[in-house]
Amino acid sequence: MKIVFLTGAGISAESGISTFRDSDGLWENYPVQDVASIDGYIRNPELVIQFYNERRKQLLNVQPNAAHKLVAALQDYFDVVVITQNIDNLHEQAGSKKVIHLHGELMKATSSTNPNDPRQIQTLNADNPLIHIGDKAKDGSQLRPFIVWFGESVPQIEPAIKEVEKADVFVVVGTSLNVYPAAGLLQYTNLHTPIYLIDPKPTNVPSWMPVTVIPQKATEGMKELTRYLPESPLL
Repeated sequence: MKIVFLTGAGISAESGISTFRDSDGLWENYPVQDVASIDGYIRNPELVIQFYNERRKQLLNVQPNAAHKLVAALQDYFDVVVITQNIDNLHEQAGSKKVIHLHGELMKATSSTNPNDPRQIQTLNADNPLIHIGDKAKDGSQLRPFIVWFGESVPQIEPAIKEVEKADVFVVVGTSLNVYPAAGLLQYTNLHTPIYLIDPKPTNVPSWMPVTVIPQKATEGMKELTRYLPESPLL
């Protein structure tokens, strides 16, 4: 059985990762167009680079939580693919093997000129996690965070769609389903594919979709999800 997860900020919030959209989230201090858009980067690359340097330092001080670990544990029994809107690497730290990052990866840097060229992408390490003005990619341009900002295309959406189309079960964890194109992935499930939505906040989903809502935070919701899975080994 193939289980495809779509995860958002809610699954990492329990690890202490600040979210953007909550009342105390990151966008309260930084206007989204300043730090999460390509126009903002062009206007003030130093501000944007520093913003993601701070996010990277925060990531190095947190750990995957029980929800991340439960997702990873299921892959021992099912074919599990994680599609995440998150830029952290907590799914990988928890042991998930198949992870598609729709919005980029915080621990990677790339070229300002050719951000999606695989030859330009480099992984930053914990000993030297910062990007500085003047740091160069292989093509000679300024290194920038490997993040998909507003105003940029989402190269990983096509691979994500292909995985959703093959899903026997589709699980949404910790996302408002307000950000496209990720929110549109539900439309690519097969007509009779069961969908589970784990989020404590009300979320708008089409009434015709076979959605079971589990109104819990990620960890408790993942524990409850196992009750719905056939012959779940984690019960």
